[in-house]
Amino acid sequence: MPTIVAYTKPPEHVLAYLEKHAEVKVYPAHEDEDAFLRALPEADGLIGAGYPINEKLLEKAPRLQVVSNVSTGYDNLDMPALTARGITATNTPYVLIDTVADTIMGMMLAAARRIPQADKGVKEGRWTDKRDETFFGVNVHHKTLGIIGMGKIGEEVARRASLGFHMDVLYHNRREKQNVEAKYADLDQLLKDSDFVLVMTPLTEETKHFIRKEHFQKMKKTAVFLNAARGAVVKEEDLVEALETKEILAAGIDVYEQEPTSPDNPLLALDTAVTLPHIGSATRETREAMYQDAAEQCAAALAGKVPEHKIEG
Repeated sequence: MPTIVAYTKPPEHVLAYLEKHAEVKVYPAHEDEDAFLRALPEADGLIGAGYPINEKLLEKAPRLQVVSNVSTGYDNLDMPALTARGITATNTPYVLIDTVADTIMGMMLAAARRIPQADKGVKEGRWTDKRDETFFGVNVHHKTLGIIGMGKIGEEVARRASLGFHMDVLYHNRREKQNVEAKYADLDQLLKDSDFVLVMTPLTEETKHFIRKEHFQKMKKTAVFLNAARGAVVKEEDLVEALETKEILAAGIDVYEQEPTSPDNPLLALDTAVTLPHIGSATRETREAMYQDAAEQCAAALAGKVPEHKIEG
């Protein structure tokens, strides 16, 4: 039987599934990286999330046939190195769509209506009457949402925003799409017209720091900026400056340039920023479904089949 090395721990039922198809060794890299690295020479398959699968690692894994990434994003994978070695890479692009869209809507509401600040205020005994504007936010309903990067998650956010909150939705993408609850706009127009700007662009060499100072300057002073893609798509220091100088009103952030982010990150000190710990897909149901999906992709590849969610390129 082939050997699968899991570098993050799968749920028990997923582990049982994998064991029907291979010998499975679980070495969570964040707990004992040395043990994980020592297991690489016997690995025919790898499954897990977040760990960088790069040239240096691949040199230690001569038998490797497949890497199953428990994520929709795969910026942790060195795709040219994997492709050059003929190693299949897979991801989990669909099972988390609705959960991440829910998180984004929650983050949008929290940032707009200052919900975390109000919660903290009540718990600290700073109740305010209806005339006190301390915890006043801005409306979400009937506003304009601009989505940069219209993938499947963006489509679900657009649907929720349009049908649930009566929002006008604009989007900017490499190409226009059909049958979406949104209207295509060029980037400058989207930034100018949107009350909420959501970034959902995948992280590539081309999109690193794609959103920076000049883009915040084009947004409304009352705009709320949201990032649920990858932290490095945004130049974080420029976002901090935009919030500090009131170039924009507020932000909701689930991803950071460095993760875990430092407690000294200036974003965390800003009352106008809602900061989440990269929890877009963090429900038990969805995480288990992601692992099951990744396990099925891994088993298919080791059986000589083309996995349904094979990453091309």
